[in-house]
Amino acid sequence: KVKPQIREGANDTQRRWTPRNYPRQVPDAGAEAEAALFFSGNALLPGADPAAHCYCGHQFGQFAGQLGDGAAMYLGEVCTEAGERWELQLKGAGPTAFSRQADGRKVLRSSIREFLCSEAMFHLGVPTTRAGACVTSESTVVRDVFYDGNPKYEKCTVVLRIAPTFIRFGSFEIFKPADEHTGRAGPSVERNDIRVQLLDYVISSFYPEIQAAHACDSDHVPRNAAFFREVTRRTARMVAEWQCVGFCHGVLNTDNMSIVGLTIDYGPFGFLDRYDPDHVCNASDSAGRYTYSKQPEVCKWNLQKLAEALEPELPLAVGEAIVAEEFDAEFQKHYLHKMRRKLGLVRSEQEEDSTLIAKLLETMHLTGADFTNTFCLLSSFPAEPEAPGLAEFLSALASQCASLEELRLAFRPQMDPRQLSMMLMLAQSNPQLFALIGTQANVTKELERVEQQSRLQRLTPEELQSRNSAHWATWLQAYRARLDKDREDAGDTAAWQAERLHVMHTSNPKYVLRNYIAQNAIEAAENGDFSEVRQVLKLLESPYRQEGEHAAGPEGAATVASRRPSYSSKPPLWAAELCVT
Repeated sequence: KVKPQIREGANDTQRRWTPRNYPRQVPDAGAEAEAALFFSGNALLPGADPAAHCYCGHQFGQFAGQLGDGAAMYLGEVCTEAGERWELQLKGAGPTAFSRQADGRKVLRSSIREFLCSEAMFHLGVPTTRAGACVTSESTVVRDVFYDGNPKYEKCTVVLRIAPTFIRFGSFEIFKPADEHTGRAGPSVERNDIRVQLLDYVISSFYPEIQAAHACDSDHVPRNAAFFREVTRRTARMVAEWQCVGFCHGVLNTDNMSIVGLTIDYGPFGFLDRYDPDHVCNASDSAGRYTYSKQPEVCKWNLQKLAEALEPELPLAVGEAIVAEEFDAEFQKHYLHKMRRKLGLVRSEQEEDSTLIAKLLETMHLTGADFTNTFCLLSSFPAEPEAPGLAEFLSALASQCASLEELRLAFRPQMDPRQLSMMLMLAQSNPQLFALIGTQANVTKELERVEQQSRLQRLTPEELQSRNSAHWATWLQAYRARLDKDREDAGDTAAWQAERLHVMHTSNPKYVLRNYIAQNAIEAAENGDFSEVRQVLKLLESPYRQEGEHAAGPEGAATVASRRPSYSSKPPLWAAELCVT
């Protein structure tokens, strides 16, 4: 057994192998058994040098001290003829020096989610780590899926992850002295020699153009500032991409932030269904720190923590100034560019565009519209006033808005009424104790749910439809006026329309990895049928495909067909009960 250790003065530790019983690949059952042996961790690839990475992190806003790869194993690097570097890592291969009290294993359900989502994000055009293989086995571990005291045996599964590097913001936090709030410190305090080596390695290996531009500098601060500026820009662009496809990470701690601007560590992630800026995809995030709308703000905060971790190699004042100068500007620039394309605004940029986008999202929120499908539908909006088909478009749009039943389910109270009453009494009688307990945000949300539920109970389906139609009519009027300006700048209406449709079709995905789609694939795989995983993977490899999903292949798991709507449908009611932690 590998005991947890504080790794002073180290970035990585070597580790042993822990084999799995009867490994087999999930997405390709016909693959050679040899590949399954290597990618399960049962056999060592030639030239591999297994190690686990040491890092720290701020988790949910608090410094947690040493964390490290508790379930991941670095195998080594592959360098291509084009000069690219690809790091290979097995996730779920067994205990490491950083596993603490855990077993270092991952199970089939979480591994399938990571495998499918990392590939989905790549094909959506979002910077991400990749998944090269997913290998399950007959070895089992006990997991309490819902933390409700009902544990069960689940199959051990390993994901082969691929990226230029898995170094993260938290890699530089191992030098942090004792935190004033938590009292925790990194394992390598005052080891500035290691910080210098790590910084030199990252810049020379993954930012070679910056290294080359400052090769003759005797002072490394300008080089380090240029590096941090580029990290800031990449991070801003990455989170802008997330917002534009409705992706929620769920655990945006500093140890889950890539130093090269990639999406890493797919855990309790989710894609927006019904648009809600306050959507929380991670059921463990009770305070709502990592809601969809807060992701840019949190990434900016994490960059500020990275700036602190780089001092003295980069003076803190310089790092903070870079974040202030670059992040918001780069985020807004990239976000507006992507959103204009999603709306088919191809010939001009107007100051009013940010307002138009904000009003669209507000309308989607008010009507409970499906995020992905609403953007897809906008390409069929009759752009010219005299064009036919407006009634059909409005009908299709209405079908993507939440029904009264869906809304009542979404806003159902989460607390027992007696518990809520007790909390309110405590807030009145002893506000200091109430604040100390830290449940104010939960109580506020619960009161909002109760109020919303009361309104919904008084609302009829006809009133809801009428209200939704009025909201959409107002926004569509503004959208048509903006399209008119874009068309006027184009001159050739036919060419403009063709370009508009092409841009929208290549900017608005038809397929994303919704939770219910992943769940159907997981349930089939847990019953030994991997065909649904293959079917979903094939669809996600072409997310912007406009033709029917059967073009991806006829394969699909019969075990889930009875409860499976179209892959591009908004989720069925039962999906509201899915809980991801």
